[in-house]
Amino acid sequence: MFSAKGKSPHTFHVISQTLKLSLLCFVFLIAAPIALSALSFWLGNAAPRDWWSADRSSVGLLPSAEQSREASIRIFSARTVRWRSIFATHSWIVIKDEGSAAYERFDYTAWGDPIRVNGFVADGRWFGRSPELVAELKGPEAERVIPRIRAAIANYRYRHRGDYRAWPGPNSNTFVSSMMRIAPELQAKLPNTAIGKDFLDDGRWLSLTPSRTGVQLSIGGYGGVTIGWVEGIEINLLGAALGIEVRRPAISLPGLGRFGT
Repeated sequence: MFSAKGKSPHTFHVISQTLKLSLLCFVFLIAAPIALSALSFWLGNAAPRDWWSADRSSVGLLPSAEQSREASIRIFSARTVRWRSIFATHSWIVIKDEGSAAYERFDYTAWGDPIRVNGFVADGRWFGRSPELVAELKGPEAERVIPRIRAAIANYRYRHRGDYRAWPGPNSNTFVSSMMRIAPELQAKLPNTAIGKDFLDDGRWLSLTPSRTGVQLSIGGYGGVTIGWVEGIEINLLGAALGIEVRRPAISLPGLGRFGT
């Protein structure tokens, strides 16, 4: 028997079950992790909520630039400010030329000229939140790559006042992800909480991943899918990214971040 509209009861059952399964997946894989991250924030397991009084001192992740003479490129990421730390991180890049006695830090921010140079300590806390080292390249290989990064920073498409957009981008993570595409030698990925990394600042919808080991589909940063050997498989829904990695076994949950090796 078919219904008046030509749909069998079995078809309606399949559709109903599919919708229920999709809702359960959304709740357990996206909504619940974000809720747990929010709970942690409101219970006080976060950095000071007053950005003006937050600690921005070094956490000691970098060796002395004067003692370590080799060229280097490093990517850092830390939870961002206030309630946004529930689900988002801020990323930046640190460069040191061979023989230089100082590091150079480049951030992309929402105030003034977006590209901020040495506005903060190279490995400093981001308004109270300790950073993690995401990627590192040293020695002759870094020395070869640094000129490409400097040129990309100088000619960055969204370098003008007013270009910054917290969501879906371009923001700090968009900027760093763009630099990583210039330097696939880093062979690394930003955290799934780096909202904005999936905004392709060249306007394309389909691109190679930053590591050039896979492909990335991005619908203006609002959603998309990334598949790569370094990046793993990651699904982005309105900035909430769910991922799984095989190369370094791990799972990444929205808000909570990465769990694995």
